[in-house]
Amino acid sequence: MHTHDHGHSHHNHDHSGHDHGHHHGHHHHAVPANAGTAFLVGIALNGLYVVIQAATGLYSHSMAMLADAGHNLSDVAALALSFWALSWAKKKSTASFTYGYKKTTILAALTNAVVLLVTIGVLGYESVARIFAPQPVEGGTVAIVAAIGIVINLGSAMLFFRDKDHDLNTKGAFLHLLTDALVSLAVVVAGIIIKFTGWYWIDGVISLVVLLVILGGTWSLLTGSLKMSLDAVPDNIALPKIEKIILGVKGVESMHHLHVWAMSTTENALTTHVVVDDALAFERKLHVIHDIKHQLLHHNITHATIEMESVALPCHDAAC
Repeated sequence: MHTHDHGHSHHNHDHSGHDHGHHHGHHHHAVPANAGTAFLVGIALNGLYVVIQAATGLYSHSMAMLADAGHNLSDVAALALSFWALSWAKKKSTASFTYGYKKTTILAALTNAVVLLVTIGVLGYESVARIFAPQPVEGGTVAIVAAIGIVINLGSAMLFFRDKDHDLNTKGAFLHLLTDALVSLAVVVAGIIIKFTGWYWIDGVISLVVLLVILGGTWSLLTGSLKMSLDAVPDNIALPKIEKIILGVKGVESMHHLHVWAMSTTENALTTHVVVDDALAFERKLHVIHDIKHQLLHHNITHATIEMESVALPCHDAAC
């Protein structure tokens, strides 16, 4: 028999398998409520700054400034994609998309990572060319514009600080903006050195350093979102611990077919088969299943589907 208790309210015993209310009472698992505002403000601030940076980069012939502009542009795209995904994730499920559109958040994170890798490749090629053939750069102008960037990036990063541990996209945005602030600092230093020494090759070197920093952050975003796309066990879930919790519930004799995967960057799902003590009354068995779900809620699992089995009717599957 299958039980689908998606509501998870403490008095909800709907075992019909049709509880699609999506009313997750436990808000610490939901998409951060103020994330939308943070994303919109971040998009506006950084979008304006990209225009200023690109214009300065072209005017002052600075590759480091253009690398930073490219980086910030990819961040604006990342923020826009993440914001779009968060709004899609809130849409109700349909007959075709029974889980809703939650996985768009994972696709957004994956797309962001791929776009960043392409950006790094293009700007990296140009930066290496600049090291071997330096061009005159307006160091002072570069330093001033990059300094503004430090303020904008730190300010934007703080918008995401509170919710960064609840959602991969929010964390991605926070880390991106924090990295941007460091990158802008590097560009300020490059601008000052160029202004006082005339070492134009520094511009290409700093540009490469900027790109390597971005690569570091992008790699974890790429691997994290790729794992989620392949339905791997989420990083914040320890499978042996989940097994121990389920087997620790009174009335559970054994379990098999345990699967845990990410439905979105904030919600996880689980399916498993449990063998419940045959001596228990049917109503008591339902309580055992309910207890398991209640325990799982405290361990980042919002959607649990549990199949109850009996020793009297053995499972003939090899996995048992």
